[in-house]
Amino acid sequence: MKKIIFLLLLSNGLHAQKLTSTDLKLLCQQMSGAFNSTAQSKKDTSYFDITLHMKPIWTNRDDGYWLYVEQAVTTMQDKPYRQRVYHVYLFNDSTIISQVYELKSPKDYIGAWNEKEPLSTLNTGSLEIRDGCAIYLQKKSDDAYSGSTPRKECISNLRGAAYATSEVEIRKNMILSWDRGWDKEDNQVWGAEKGGYEFIKEKNYRIK
Repeated sequence: MKKIIFLLLLSNGLHAQKLTSTDLKLLCQQMSGAFNSTAQSKKDTSYFDITLHMKPIWTNRDDGYWLYVEQAVTTMQDKPYRQRVYHVYLFNDSTIISQVYELKSPKDYIGAWNEKEPLSTLNTGSLEIRDGCAIYLQKKSDDAYSGSTPRKECISNLRGAAYATSEVEIRKNMILSWDRGWDKEDNQVWGAEKGGYEFIKEKNYRIK
């Protein structure tokens, strides 16, 4: 796995723009907010109307930025189908990593994005890392970043999958996200088929 990640970073780094702590803060500010795919779902009914919240947490830490992430069908926001914590940090001068964690008791934190200081009673010991599921991001323009998981490294057993992949592009007021599950023969078994979800920012959550 480490060799695959090293080769991925080496290949991407040859063409990626240089990154600084200013880029990291800008990226995390663009990620922080309330988003939805309402417009896309109206244009194409093969896409669901999804609401996505990404709220800054643990803002006094100095090891990058931490975000609480909650995703749900817009009409069922009290029953999210995904709750995660992202640790976003500068890996080197060409790559930002968004490491993915799961909560040990996610149901206890449904709607935490609406709190002033979400997950303030928790720490990293309350989380479980999702090995192989981190997103490796590079800068594509002044306010656009894109990246993906290392292929086949993010293990998943959801709906018959053997592994999952995620491709992401983060722009000023939009996040394009394409999550897919694949079986052992590399056949897609879940996720959008035409392309990623288009999440438009409706509300901004400020980071420090």
